[in-house]
Amino acid sequence: MLTGNEVRSKFIEFFESKNHKHFESASLIPDDPTLLLTVAGMVPFKPFFLGQKAAPTPRVTTFQKCIRTNDLENVGRTARHHTFFEMLGNFSFGDYFKKEAISWSYEFITKILEIDKESLWVSVFTTDDEAEELWISECNFPKERIVRLGEEDNWWAAGPTGSCGPCSEIYVDLGVKFGGDENSKLGDEGTDDRFIEIWNLVFTEWNRMEDGSLEPLPKKNIDTGAGLERITSVLQKKTNNFETDLLFPIVQAMGDIAGVKYGTSEKIDFSLKVIADHVRAVTFLVNDGVIPSNEGRGYVLRRILRRAVRHGRLLGVKNLFLFEIINVIVNLMKDSYKDLEGNSKHIKKVVKIEEEKFSNTLDQGIQHVMNAIEEAKESQKDYLPGEITFKLYDTYGFPYELTEEICEENGIKIYKNEFDEKMEEQRNKARSSREIIMEKGQDSFIETFFDKYGKTKFTGYDKLVETGKILHISKIKENTYMIITDKTPFYAESGGQKADNGTISIGTSVGKVLDVQKQKDIYIHTVKITDGVSDFINGIEVQMKVDKSRRVAMAKNHSATHLLQKALREILGDHVQQAGSLVTPERLRFDFNHYEPVTDEELEKVERLVNIQISKTLPSNIRYMSMEEAKETGAMALFGDKYEDIVRVVSFGDFSTELCGGIHVENVSEIGLFKIVSETGIAAGIRRIEAQTGFTAYEGIKTMEKIMGSISKKLKTTSSKLEEKVEKTVDELKSSQKELEELKLKLSGYEVASLFKEVREIHGVKVLIKKYENKDGSSLRDIIDKVKNKLGSCIVILGSDNKKAIFTVGVTKDLTSKIKAGDLVKQLAIIAGGNGGGRPDFAQAGGKDGTKVREALNKAEEILTERL
Repeated sequence: MLTGNEVRSKFIEFFESKNHKHFESASLIPDDPTLLLTVAGMVPFKPFFLGQKAAPTPRVTTFQKCIRTNDLENVGRTARHHTFFEMLGNFSFGDYFKKEAISWSYEFITKILEIDKESLWVSVFTTDDEAEELWISECNFPKERIVRLGEEDNWWAAGPTGSCGPCSEIYVDLGVKFGGDENSKLGDEGTDDRFIEIWNLVFTEWNRMEDGSLEPLPKKNIDTGAGLERITSVLQKKTNNFETDLLFPIVQAMGDIAGVKYGTSEKIDFSLKVIADHVRAVTFLVNDGVIPSNEGRGYVLRRILRRAVRHGRLLGVKNLFLFEIINVIVNLMKDSYKDLEGNSKHIKKVVKIEEEKFSNTLDQGIQHVMNAIEEAKESQKDYLPGEITFKLYDTYGFPYELTEEICEENGIKIYKNEFDEKMEEQRNKARSSREIIMEKGQDSFIETFFDKYGKTKFTGYDKLVETGKILHISKIKENTYMIITDKTPFYAESGGQKADNGTISIGTSVGKVLDVQKQKDIYIHTVKITDGVSDFINGIEVQMKVDKSRRVAMAKNHSATHLLQKALREILGDHVQQAGSLVTPERLRFDFNHYEPVTDEELEKVERLVNIQISKTLPSNIRYMSMEEAKETGAMALFGDKYEDIVRVVSFGDFSTELCGGIHVENVSEIGLFKIVSETGIAAGIRRIEAQTGFTAYEGIKTMEKIMGSISKKLKTTSSKLEEKVEKTVDELKSSQKELEELKLKLSGYEVASLFKEVREIHGVKVLIKKYENKDGSSLRDIIDKVKNKLGSCIVILGSDNKKAIFTVGVTKDLTSKIKAGDLVKQLAIIAGGNGGGRPDFAQAGGKDGTKVREALNKAEEILTERL
């Protein structure tokens, strides 16, 4: 019986024997702004399928880590739903097609994996006669076990228009005990758990036009995906994926922590499976640089992690536990994912911090439930509506089952159907925004140009001046043109580095190069030409000259970015990974993942380390090598393509080695000076450093010196004693503020004492109604608390005219059955052009018109007179 790891290895070995190049799994963070996460095995190759880049090799094979959360609630309930999973794939970019894809898949399944041929079924698209014939002729597959299915099942499309094509899926029949009878066929009702899809072959051969018609693609592609977990469960004869050796060690580890055993009950099994799946997803997300947050990828991570913690609670585990299981996952997966072991310390730290934070939230969730129950009882209701139970689940992460249990103990009903309706609303929103796997192809002009001319050549690594021939010129707008030449010294915007500027000229006619972009290795210049545009025609030679000062400034900042990343990893840890960058002539910006602010001491160490390297006059060493050779050098993929056959490796001495296609200095001494300008957080777990180099950094330091000199002069001290003077001034200010607060407190006491003279009774209830000028909400709330404490039983209504209106209402609990603060304050706020509400015993609201405060307070007196 093969292990899951052996299945993974044999798949790669098999397709390598078919002349496929093996690419390691790409990150879960895709190089694609249209995707949040890597959701399918083909995502890393999207630019090749779309024709945006030429594929480095025509045949590729991978095992790819993926994340999907569309059906999160099904994980643990079904045998095969996962958030994290691995896809085995073989891909062809204009090389082989249906015949090879079909025959090789069958060969691998039957000869390498030795799955029983009699258990296999195949589906093809309803009109795909070719695929059916190939299954029969090439594989001797019985026609009676080939089923034709429609567009919903067996047609893949990038969207309403663009690339598309039929699919052929391979299934394993698990037998009648999983549904149907001896005569059941694939696709019959009630057999979803019996016929298990293990491999999908996509034949991308058509381009759907705007009118719905199909035109053949010039290059046909193959995109396949085989689920590792599913295949392994079939081979190991397990009823579900969680019992395979890919997942069961995690299930067992969690069972040991919780003191429970898998197979004891459905509830226990459900929770164990959820935790096993989710902690795998969490481990790989954090390993790839995702940090918990309330948006984007960070929210996906946080939601998965919190669901796992909730299920730990359901198993009776109150201590932190998730981080303990990570070692099990690392040991299971480290042979295939080499970076896991080195990052395990960082992964555990991030998970432990988030788990601890949520554990407190979960404990507080019980209090939220109790508050909701109390408010329901005060409103004389005996149930919680679905919007509240769903909010407790969705906002506070509180399990519905636990809410139900607490409500039952307190005599409050909740209705599962209402909760389910709210859950379905959320699912519908999720479905409407599901991840797009592919988009329709790029501008057809680029495809046409590429087919005619191929790539254009970049010579700017060695030259700032070049002569090239115009291959294309077209007008973009007034005086602005798109020009493509056969070669160019202009660097196109890439890897965070801005494009070169400069000139393109023919004799006395000169165009200013404003921008350069690159598509499919075609360099496209945006040029402003005010005079002599008629001289710029196809076929003519032009002189191109790069703005040297701009280029040199960007080279300094780009090289400094490499030194900065290495310094951050040395000072903060190897978990630091790039999350974005910008290189301009004026500055550099580097975004990176880190779970807490960088301290001043750490920043000083980073800045110092970079400047030490600059002082060592490290030479740059630029080499071209295979990706395998680059990995052996320890090169990091800071910029550049992950799947090029030959990559560009930039080194500075023994300090920094990166994959990079950018422009760099010949020696780091050319950078001159490196100065960090700022360090900030731009998102949860993502930090940003901005820095300057060279003369720009010098000017920045001189500006700071002038500011310090000015401050020293105003504080009547010298620059050398400025820190001491500032500390003394701050201490004096704190002392003054303390005295001021004490005086305010005394005045407040006198003010409240005088208020008791204005207290009167309405139908036997003590009432204080008072108008103020320019009182803030905090002061009004403080007055209410003191009056309520003094009087014991009362109603206090305060309003303040601050140009806008502020109202606060306090009602002691013995009177809330007659007057509710939230209802009353809302009526007052409406009079002043506002709205609001709050608890029955205290509420605060505002209004746009402060002149209406007196009118509103008079209305309050009328309401009390009527109701008390």
